[in-house]
Amino acid sequence: MRAAGVIAALAALAVAGGCGGDTPPAAAPDGSTLRATLVDRDGDGFLDRGPGAPLVDRGGRGAPGRTIATFAQLTDTHVRDEESPARAPFLDRLGEPFTTAFRPQEALSAQVLDAAVRAVNAERPDAVVVTGDIVDSAQANELELALAVLDGRRADPDSGARGYAGVQAADNPDPFYYRPGNDAPRHPGLLAAAQRPFAAAGLDAPWYAAVGNHDVLVQGEVPPTPDIEAVATGDRLVTSLDPRLRPPADERLAPAVTQAVLDQGFADAGERVPADARRRHVPADGVVARLAAGTGVTPRGERLDYAFDIGPRVRAIVLDTVRRAGGARGVVSPEQVAWLQGQLRAAGERRVVVFSHNPLDASDGGEAAMAALDAAPGVVAAVAGNRHRNSIDRRPAGWWLIGTSSLADFPQQARAFRLREGPGGGAVLETWMVDHDGRDLAGVSRELAYLDAQGGRPQGYAGSATDRNARLYVPAR
Repeated sequence: MRAAGVIAALAALAVAGGCGGDTPPAAAPDGSTLRATLVDRDGDGFLDRGPGAPLVDRGGRGAPGRTIATFAQLTDTHVRDEESPARAPFLDRLGEPFTTAFRPQEALSAQVLDAAVRAVNAERPDAVVVTGDIVDSAQANELELALAVLDGRRADPDSGARGYAGVQAADNPDPFYYRPGNDAPRHPGLLAAAQRPFAAAGLDAPWYAAVGNHDVLVQGEVPPTPDIEAVATGDRLVTSLDPRLRPPADERLAPAVTQAVLDQGFADAGERVPADARRRHVPADGVVARLAAGTGVTPRGERLDYAFDIGPRVRAIVLDTVRRAGGARGVVSPEQVAWLQGQLRAAGERRVVVFSHNPLDASDGGEAAMAALDAAPGVVAAVAGNRHRNSIDRRPAGWWLIGTSSLADFPQQARAFRLREGPGGGAVLETWMVDHDGRDLAGVSRELAYLDAQGGRPQGYAGSATDRNARLYVPAR
């Protein structure tokens, strides 16, 4: 769907399946991949119900003891206003590093989050942590939509005037974009259905948030500027790339690229769409305040660093790793490391799980943070998102680095955890992936994400079997 070749690939898969691209998504498993999985047995591009995937022992053996706490993670939900003039889907055709500027399923992000919430509720966690990139581009209407879904209120995905106005419209002649009413697999009426309000289920358990770069930066890369704000709240939607634009293929230069586009007047091109003041970008401190108020925590100054309990025996610590100046790479300051060390001491004999958006092993200053965790006897794991990939790696000190895939890309999974007493005074962290229920539009989104030639399936975002369902042993220290 990033370029005409992807639409051709979709068509080829539909023809190979002998269904003309109009076959509805298969019935989804009942959430936990311990019970059932989704598989493409015959390679026709459509997913079917498959067998469950058992927990794989890693780092030790022995029967786990009593359950200490259960919790779940949602990450990189990327709830988006796909009609916003501030989006830059045309950059996607340039290739790396712009290959996530457009997704064929991008109009269905709120419905996917709602389906994932229902699946997580079925796992009955004590708490849920949403580890950043809750929204796609720091817009006020995106944040309010995501919070409505998480809290179980009326969710209205539409913006501008009623109905869809964007690059996937059936009358857009640009072959770069997947148009669900015209292109295989065909889903007539999909875009209209995606704009309709719905009653969200809402999380049953208390939920907590970490900040992601997309929550406070435009497209996750650029701080808002007056020029960008004028585009976001204006009435001009750029749908194609000016041939004169030659942006450098280096995401560190994204702010300069964006400003160059604005300076050269490319934003004056495109088509006229209804303006919407709700598309304004929320300053970083405003996002922190909104998330803190919504989840009942007290942030540490302008950064969303805080701690909370998951039952009487587990302390959760949330680190704000977003670089406010721009860019997707995380950062942990020396002052944050000192605060983390204090929180680790205050945890006493409780087990500790650390949550952040950026993985600590991919953040400037992350090594110092991990050294602090190495020195603390109760640490079980550091759980993150950002990479859109399932991964599990062990630290030499015996605790685990865990990454979880995005709801924006295939496999569109959440992650569940059960912390148990372990042999010899240690701990055992059981973790497994949770498929969303695939109901209605969410099922279509997963189908499109699976077919997306630049998305999670070709990139291996599902990870290996040992990156998904595992029993992780943490020795006593």
